[in-house]
Amino acid sequence: MSTATSNQSLSFTDEGFNQLLESLDEPAWVSDQRKSAWAKFNELGWPNNRQEEWMRTDIRLFKLDKFSLKADSSTAGLPETVLNAGVDLAGSVASLDGRANGAVELDQKWKDKGVIFGTIADLLEEHGDLIQKHLFKLVDPNFDRFSALHAAMWTGGVFLYVPRNVTMDQPVHISSMVTDGGSDLRHTLIVVEEGAEATVLAESSSDETAAALHCGAIELFVGDRANLRYVNLQDWGQKVWHFSHQKAKVGRDANLQWTVGALGSRLSKVNQSVAQAGVGSTVQVNGVMFTENKQHLSYHTLQHHQQPHCVSDFLYKAALQDNSRTVWRGMIKVDVDAQKTDGFQRNDNLLLSTKARADSIPGLEIEADDVRCTHGSTSGKVDEELVFYAQCRGYTRKEAIRAIVTGFFQQVFDRITIESVREALALAIARRVRDYD
Repeated sequence: MSTATSNQSLSFTDEGFNQLLESLDEPAWVSDQRKSAWAKFNELGWPNNRQEEWMRTDIRLFKLDKFSLKADSSTAGLPETVLNAGVDLAGSVASLDGRANGAVELDQKWKDKGVIFGTIADLLEEHGDLIQKHLFKLVDPNFDRFSALHAAMWTGGVFLYVPRNVTMDQPVHISSMVTDGGSDLRHTLIVVEEGAEATVLAESSSDETAAALHCGAIELFVGDRANLRYVNLQDWGQKVWHFSHQKAKVGRDANLQWTVGALGSRLSKVNQSVAQAGVGSTVQVNGVMFTENKQHLSYHTLQHHQQPHCVSDFLYKAALQDNSRTVWRGMIKVDVDAQKTDGFQRNDNLLLSTKARADSIPGLEIEADDVRCTHGSTSGKVDEELVFYAQCRGYTRKEAIRAIVTGFFQQVFDRITIESVREALALAIARRVRDYD
């Protein structure tokens, strides 16, 4: 077993890093990976708004020394999970401040079929070769200082492996929470082999008063002819800094449906990338964003068509109120050999306040000459005629606006085939809608 044994909180310093290494019983290749990443972390500076990627996202108020890897945390006052409500699960795993919280569960019938599910830390000893084959093979620890910090000091983590031709008809559930002053540097690694199928429901949350840090990564490997549905609901409290690198690799004739709900955090900067590495792969990404107060959510997406006859469909919708802001930067990249590509991306924004701001930057980078790629973006305010129409039929103004917002997101909701996910997203958004100014 490869778990941390330290009983003290660890700072993000050389001393804290060395204490983490000493507290872990890990294979040499993991320790070497951590040391290389920590050296890179010390070498790099924090991103700033002089860099194109960060010019619309200001992190000057972010102070890493305010957070630590906490050893002892309490779940008192934390919200209940929502994606697993009424769902017949194959298994579940939970973490608190980046460390396992409670027992990992997986039905015996799936264990008998070779499914592996649990924390990376606990599975390293028995399945080290399999994890080494995939860990940090998509996410680059050297991309920026946040990715280096994550690669050096991740704890716990989650690993799901579904063997060839195994169809999991029950989803697994992953939950993570943080407490005040705590950090979550969890790494999610999912491998669905050729012809296999899985559904993953992942959610993160905290209480509204917790000032905390999430600096994570997600790696999804979808084998040839495999199918993966991955749901990621981010509902951190509004004092949480959220940084994440999320990447998927999709094989020949494989399918990936990736649903993102981005509702929480003080500031989010997420890089989400899908590489269509197999001929005939299909990817659908559905994004729901809702911001309020002074929240700032920045999502950069990449649809990378590497092989011919692939289809990608990215749809992000955002509703903004108060002084909040969203940034969406989407790119469809088509390699020279990726003929017969069909790529689509769209970002729609609904402004519920005169002070809210939505930045949308769609882009195309096409090297093949036989493709169909389209992109678009819209931004607009609530139609007062619709509000008046609803009020004439007995709705209050708030009820009318809530109905309009729900209708705005309906196109995304219709794509989601998991009832608990549709209901959780719709309810979470409805609770946040206030009177339109």
